[in-house]
Amino acid sequence: MAIIITDECINCGACEPECPNTAIYEGADDWRYKDGTKLKGKVVLPDGTEVDADAAQNPISDDIYYIVASKCTECKGFHDEPQCAAVCPVDCCIPDDKHVETEETLLNRQAFLHNE
Repeated sequence: MAIIITDECINCGACEPECPNTAIYEGADDWRYKDGTKLKGKVVLPDGTEVDADAAQNPISDDIYYIVASKCTECKGFHDEPQCAAVCPVDCCIPDDKHVETEETLLNRQAFLHNE
């Protein structure tokens, strides 16, 4: 499953540089699929959706840091645990029950984001 940042976030920013997928963004910041990945131009996501990896996407949160679920791999393929959760001083990086995924799915996403 992906990780989410709860509204207990104090906006310290400790999590953002730790994400190997650049899936964490400051509140109100646009995000892109290409950020921190090898994706560029028109790509078809594993779920079949076609997107422009270079296009800015609307922020998921305007107030606190947020994690883009379709870029989150829970650090599978990089680390033994989600690094955002490991460094968060207020423990607000938690599993997202709305995005439950298998380890295989997360590893496939990691390969998709970085080996295209």
